[in-house]
Amino acid sequence: MQTLTALCCDVFVGFGFEYDAQTLRMVAVEVAEQTADLVRSIRDEAVAQGPVETKSTETDVVTTGDRAAERLIRDRLATLRPGVPVLGEEEGGEAATDGLRWVVDPIDGTVNYLYGFPWYGVSIAAQVDGESVAGAVVEPASGRVWSAARGHGAELDGRPLRISGADRVEMALIGTGFSYSVERRRTQAAAVARLLGEIRDIRRSGAASLDLCAVAAGWLDGYYEHGLQRWDWAAGALIATEAGARLRLPGTGAGDGLGDDAILCTAPGITEEFTAALKRSGAAGA
Repeated sequence: MQTLTALCCDVFVGFGFEYDAQTLRMVAVEVAEQTADLVRSIRDEAVAQGPVETKSTETDVVTTGDRAAERLIRDRLATLRPGVPVLGEEEGGEAATDGLRWVVDPIDGTVNYLYGFPWYGVSIAAQVDGESVAGAVVEPASGRVWSAARGHGAELDGRPLRISGADRVEMALIGTGFSYSVERRRTQAAAVARLLGEIRDIRRSGAASLDLCAVAAGWLDGYYEHGLQRWDWAAGALIATEAGARLRLPGTGAGDGLGDDAILCTAPGITEEFTAALKRSGAAGA
């Protein structure tokens, strides 16, 4: 695979193009907005066409809307930035993380999409050597556009984002999600029941990318989940960190007791307290 040569200030040369984080952000926004228009316009048809396919379990669904959305994303990215590899939820891609690649989730929150619950999004991120440098999450139902570029901050519809000033875990509003595995969901639910005694409340909305964006906006004080894939967090995690959040990604916290597949994103003022609360509740390894 061709790798990129770093010049300066997040500018890279490779695949016959010069890249910078802001330009990649604009590409991500453009393609995500176009895809969100498609996702919204074909929802009724996509749901009516059934039966809906499943993946890891009967509750892990994929619609024709997911597949059509990823095809559009790949086609547009191939036109705008030819030759750059794409890793996507529905069609896969190379596992190697070196160099520049796009990481896409055509519909994050497919169950919500299926039911008409409006919390789902199109997520597109550009990563260099496995780290997100630009990304966008667009909500088809509302039209809201979340985006970020490394070193340039995060925005919602062009307005700068900033995380909450939470500094007491007992007053923190926390987002999370559950596994598609029935047995693991039971374990996670039991841990959440214990965690509820240590925080303000829990929200479980069903789209990781948007939950991370909610931390960026201060709508949540923190978020944690186990078992996410790279496309679930690639754009949302960058948006949250560029808004000032503390982030712990899957595979990066060896020895911290949270579990290798955990993601944790919080306002800095509650990170240590909330991590301790997760461990006490048993949610850290659930």
